[in-house]
Amino acid sequence: MASKYALFLLLLVLYRSASCDREHPNSIGLGCSLFPTKHPTSWLSPSGHFAFGFYQNGNGFSVGIWMMSEAENTTTWTANRDDQLVSSTAILELTPDGKLLLRTDSRNSKLIASVSESASYAAMNDSGNFILYNKDHRIIWDSFSFPTDTLMGGQSLSRGAALFSSVSTTNRSTGRFRLEMQYDGNLVLYPIHTLNTSLDAYWASNTWGNGHLYLHLNSTGALVLINNTDSRVSNTLYDGSSVFNKSITYRVVLDSNGFLRLYSHSFDHTYEYKTSLEWSEPDDKCTVKSFCGFNSYCTFDDYQPVCRCLPGTNFVDMDEKSRGCERNFTEEWCGDSGRSVSSRNIVPMENMAWDDPPYSLAEMREDDCSKSCLEDCYCDVALLDSDGYCKKQKLPLNYARRDPQASSTAFFKVGFEGVKGKQTGGTTPEKRPTVIIRTKDATVLLLVVTLGLVMWSFIALAISGFFAFKLRFLEYRKLLDRGDIGLSEELALRSFSYKELKRATNGFKEELGKGSFGAVYKGSLSRGKRIVAVKRLEKVINEGEREFHAEMRVIGRTHHKNLVRLLGYCAEGSKRLLVYEFMSNGSLADLLFRSQRRPDWNERVRIALEIAKGILYLHDECDAPIIHCDIKPQNILMDDFWTAKISDFGLAKLLMPDQTRTFTGIRGTRGYMAPEWQKNNPISLKTDVYSYGIMLLEIVCCRRSMEVNVQRPEEIVLSSWVYRHFEARELEKLVWGEEIEKQSLEKLIKVGLWCIQDEPALRPSMKCVVMMLEGITDIAVPPCPTASSL
Repeated sequence: MASKYALFLLLLVLYRSASCDREHPNSIGLGCSLFPTKHPTSWLSPSGHFAFGFYQNGNGFSVGIWMMSEAENTTTWTANRDDQLVSSTAILELTPDGKLLLRTDSRNSKLIASVSESASYAAMNDSGNFILYNKDHRIIWDSFSFPTDTLMGGQSLSRGAALFSSVSTTNRSTGRFRLEMQYDGNLVLYPIHTLNTSLDAYWASNTWGNGHLYLHLNSTGALVLINNTDSRVSNTLYDGSSVFNKSITYRVVLDSNGFLRLYSHSFDHTYEYKTSLEWSEPDDKCTVKSFCGFNSYCTFDDYQPVCRCLPGTNFVDMDEKSRGCERNFTEEWCGDSGRSVSSRNIVPMENMAWDDPPYSLAEMREDDCSKSCLEDCYCDVALLDSDGYCKKQKLPLNYARRDPQASSTAFFKVGFEGVKGKQTGGTTPEKRPTVIIRTKDATVLLLVVTLGLVMWSFIALAISGFFAFKLRFLEYRKLLDRGDIGLSEELALRSFSYKELKRATNGFKEELGKGSFGAVYKGSLSRGKRIVAVKRLEKVINEGEREFHAEMRVIGRTHHKNLVRLLGYCAEGSKRLLVYEFMSNGSLADLLFRSQRRPDWNERVRIALEIAKGILYLHDECDAPIIHCDIKPQNILMDDFWTAKISDFGLAKLLMPDQTRTFTGIRGTRGYMAPEWQKNNPISLKTDVYSYGIMLLEIVCCRRSMEVNVQRPEEIVLSSWVYRHFEARELEKLVWGEEIEKQSLEKLIKVGLWCIQDEPALRPSMKCVVMMLEGITDIAVPPCPTASSL
């Protein structure tokens, strides 16, 4: 009996497996299942360019379609996008009775596709369309009929349908914008949850009047409006290519920031890809309505759109500025007269405009418009347009913008910051007690008492100030006599004598290390209360003390949390010494290459970002840009809290021409030097970017840029080894044995490869590096560094 039961189970399994076999070419049979974390997780198209199945979405999983080349950034469709994310235990099944079902647990399930009849099989096409067929091979459901934020080549947007943007590239839920193919034939971009009115629209095809149009993206990349009655092209938004190329796929997406963009994706036989932006609307990024929220306006910073609060308001959420701004002072209570009952100020702003309708419109002069709003407690802002009309409005403003072409002035009513809120109409503001003076004698008495109190206050302050000054002066004299004046973060850069520093270091006894500019010794000031690091400069340029003092003042003015702070210096005769804050946890090189504990991934990402911000400060935020010339892990020191700080900045110009680490006439360290050093080309800020890129790859892989003791010769040069694995999409081999989010790893590898490009013009600025690391800027696929840079 037991053997018969076992045979029955075996036959059942074989039947289930056979039912999942593909009865038609490239088809998915009934009974097939997908899983979020174990094989199979997806069903591929015949070419392997597209996949349907589970993908990582934030902290959970969603069911959708994506391009296999770059799944994180090219999701083209998501099922039930606003539903709760599923866990790793979910199952997606094409059931034996022909239903596409998502099972979240043993009791709960949900249909992915609602169909009136049972499916016989399914297919994932190379166009990016997932299709269910009945037994007659007729389509009963396909993903192209239910677009989310994307149209693929060959897909249409029918009359009355809309694309809805995603929240972000990592959150595919419904976002803040929609593209609607209206019944009147007009294709229009709106903020979500708005009426179909011109007030809310921020871009349109201007094709109204023909109610039979639908939007279509064909396989050559042409984006057209087609007349449904005769199938003729009525309007062309983008021409596309005149020749069909099966290795190029086109995609139109409504981005999370409200822009409608058309991309081309070029695949070759090795599945490598190239993504290009072909078309985008609108051209002016600040014309996107609701790009910024209520009471804020869009402007440009370094050619990038940013949101600013209107006067008298603050951001609701500094981390999510698109949520808008709110009033930062208590709103006035109007009373019965409607006139202002409390003191307010008016702040004017030029070139402001908005589309919100006013509650009052009158022809006035500029002073009268400002005064009228100030006295009217219902008025929060007044706009004086170019025609001389004063438009008064209450907050919130929906679509405010800064328009350089607008010759208008806005007058914002602002007040003292306080409790945000609104006094109810049933109560009146609390009145201050009124002091009534009834006689002349009482007035004289009040004046005498007031003057007496004021005089005694001045006398007390003068006496207190005198004694405080004497105490400070005596304390300072005592410190001078002892010769060990303590340093604090608030004091300016101090000039030490050589004798003081020799005594502080106990005759330069304890050497901490030796760097590019000389040896470093441990010392103490303020009777051992302050530990410092004293660097003795060797072979510096023989310049006068005045010039050296000037250089030290420049370095001393650099203050950043990711720079080692210079506390003081010594310049006596030929002796040149620098006094730095003491860094207790050694260098980044010790942490990466010599420590028994490899820092975890989040710690390495934090350190990489801190170093980038320090270099950005040297390049862009100092009075004069500082090129470090020797960025490497040995020059990155760690403080008590394991914060990364850059050392030896600003000292390169002090070296004599023959004082080098590796080559005569070159400053830097082999392995970190940009190619322009060896070509005798002028150096620039991009020289530090190259060195940072090499160090970033070291931080990612926790190994040196040059390793001789490796298993295979191709692993000797780190940058070459990294690019090979990046090209082969085998990044997990770079961090073998670690649980690391693939998206984060790929981001750091891309940034590092961009930084080590042989041509300086191809390397990003440190500002761009910081933005890419923080996820503010998208990162393109880096080209292969040349042989000289590898």
